[in-house]
Amino acid sequence: MSEGVIQPTFAHRAEYAALRSAVAAMERLSFTSAGKIGARLGGLGYRPLGIRRAVVERQLTAALPELDSAEITRIARAAYGHLGQTSIETAILPSYSRREIIDLFESVHGWDMLQERLARGKGLIMVTGHLGNWELGGAYIAARGVPVDAVARHMENPLFDRYLTSTRERIGMTVVHDGDAVRRVPRSLRSGRAVAFLVDQGALGLASTWVPFFGRYAKTPRGPAVFALRLGTPIVFGVALRQPSGRYQLHFEPIEVADTGNREEDVDRIVTDYTQMLERWVRRAPEQYLWHHRRWKHQRPGTPPELGDPL
Repeated sequence: MSEGVIQPTFAHRAEYAALRSAVAAMERLSFTSAGKIGARLGGLGYRPLGIRRAVVERQLTAALPELDSAEITRIARAAYGHLGQTSIETAILPSYSRREIIDLFESVHGWDMLQERLARGKGLIMVTGHLGNWELGGAYIAARGVPVDAVARHMENPLFDRYLTSTRERIGMTVVHDGDAVRRVPRSLRSGRAVAFLVDQGALGLASTWVPFFGRYAKTPRGPAVFALRLGTPIVFGVALRQPSGRYQLHFEPIEVADTGNREEDVDRIVTDYTQMLERWVRRAPEQYLWHHRRWKHQRPGTPPELGDPL
């Protein structure tokens, strides 16, 4: 059953009005110019506002202990700018045509592999994290004509939630909220569609397993692995990284789905594999990761402090 509808409060309406006003202004600008303004706005979250700055810096320090404090500060500041830029880029995406979305990418790696797996006729599971511009990556896939479902959590502000859902749908994706995933995902995969999951948030009530992420146990969704094993569906990891030119590179890599007959061990192995792949890509561009989310917040009882939440 889907989650109940949350009625918007006055604060929700005020936040949403501010967002729509900003989007209306940004849509008149080029993608690059709007993104640069978003980056400057995002930078304010680091200083002077200091929104979740302690969370970002502590998690960076725990994940990348080899870096000195100056480099941690540089990455943290850049991560705020990236988040602001990504938010604005995502907000104005509905005003772009399919051709314009495709042209935002300077190169794509692994597309033939993705198509080959989709052609097997068992659907395709795509996994990614909050790295680069994940919404733009999904938009590119939809713009290339691949039927895509995006599994997403409801946002706290119901007006934001409806806006983001309509944004995704206008650029060619079908939104499946996580409360409906068990029922709808198998149907989509059996009909040959691709289903995209963000796999780096461990929400309460979501079927998860704890696997290492930057050396600490992170509660990680296991749904993609379970669906893949149950239905024989291939898994592909994807990431869209911003380049110095302002355009993007899109990368796809396969995740092995091996059914040994031990379902629990097979699921844990696949979850570990796509988590390690995400970590490898985050290390390549730590400035483009969402360090603002407390990735290690939820822990199993008895986890040693050195393997748990660094906060």
